[in-house]
Amino acid sequence: MTAQDYAPLTPETLAARLGALPVLAGLVGPAESWTVKEVGDGNLNLVFIVTGAAGQAIVKQALPYVRLVGESWPLPLKRSFFEYHALTRQAARDPGSVPEVWHFDEAQAIVVMEFLSPHVILRHALVEGRQTEGLGERLGLFCARTLFRGSDLSMTAADRKADLALFAGNVELCDITENLVFSDPYFDAPMNRHTPGLEPAVARLRDDLSLKVAAQHLKLAFSSRAETLLHGDLHTGSVMVTATETRVIDPEFATYGPIGFDVGMLIANFLMAHLSQPGHEAAPGDRAGMQGWLLGVVETIWGTFCEEFSHLWRTERQGMLYQASLYEDQGHALAAEQALADVLGMIWRDTLGFCGVEMHRRILGLAHNADFERIADTGTRAACEARALAMGRQLMLGAGALPGIDAVTAMARRMNKENHL
Repeated sequence: MTAQDYAPLTPETLAARLGALPVLAGLVGPAESWTVKEVGDGNLNLVFIVTGAAGQAIVKQALPYVRLVGESWPLPLKRSFFEYHALTRQAARDPGSVPEVWHFDEAQAIVVMEFLSPHVILRHALVEGRQTEGLGERLGLFCARTLFRGSDLSMTAADRKADLALFAGNVELCDITENLVFSDPYFDAPMNRHTPGLEPAVARLRDDLSLKVAAQHLKLAFSSRAETLLHGDLHTGSVMVTATETRVIDPEFATYGPIGFDVGMLIANFLMAHLSQPGHEAAPGDRAGMQGWLLGVVETIWGTFCEEFSHLWRTERQGMLYQASLYEDQGHALAAEQALADVLGMIWRDTLGFCGVEMHRRILGLAHNADFERIADTGTRAACEARALAMGRQLMLGAGALPGIDAVTAMARRMNKENHL
């Protein structure tokens, strides 16, 4: 099939085109037993569930354009190449955290991988008020392990530079992040949209000159500080869960950038889930417990990240940065701990800034999230979104004044009671 010209799969053609793959025949069963369902609900790709006599698989194929917009926004197929390579690295750096990849076809932009069942998209579960045991700890470990082990703190300089060169080719998806996340929300960009009734909050935000400067400082950091291999799009729509298990998916935006980027984007989506909960109440106050749980997840993500990052610092710091030859080998372990504290402080400030900008772009830019979008009453939705916009601003401009994650969750509790329209 790789010798053919690229062609999008359909439920009707998939079995004929992929049925001869030994891995699918072995794990799913003979092609004549297959049923195929297209389930992609994201912004970019085709996603199929293939069910056969022996099992199931996911087949994901990139389209040559942004699915959310259509053929007027072309996008190269090579993003599947970066997704495949990111998945293999994440699987090695944090085993069991991502789906197992079974097959990759670069020419057809196809990744065949393990079907996660009975997992659901985390964002959908949060909208419905469902909780997952151990969620914060699992995501904190994923961030610490993949971000530490993908950096110059762990990798050899040669391996890390080779990886940097490989992922530097993910230009077009980085361009989406650089514009849709860091620039478009702060002016009247053509693809922006927002909830009716949110106009006063939007006007205040776009007139805030200090905020615009802060957003561009963050854009500079994202585009120039190649600290580690990022997932690049880590949010609650890129996580699949059961009541007790968590897996991370969809790293096609993978690139090198600041360690705090993934952590900040992830935490932002839990804060938005918290602030959106009043819009999903069947009766006043019946989501209060869910709101408290969500803030507990936020605290656990950051606490687990710091704990595991510190453990890896002390046990796996074998790269060119902060070498043990400068510290422990000379009996200066306390200096190594001081360096660790400094690095975690830098990551903390970055995390807060990226957290704030993600809250803005998910409300004002092109790609919104279901946490707010599924609130049927536009007045309630606008009120919830206005609180999130205000919180994002405080995180971006006041990072230096927030001493720890408890201060962030306290801010979220306070914001939840305020009117920012």
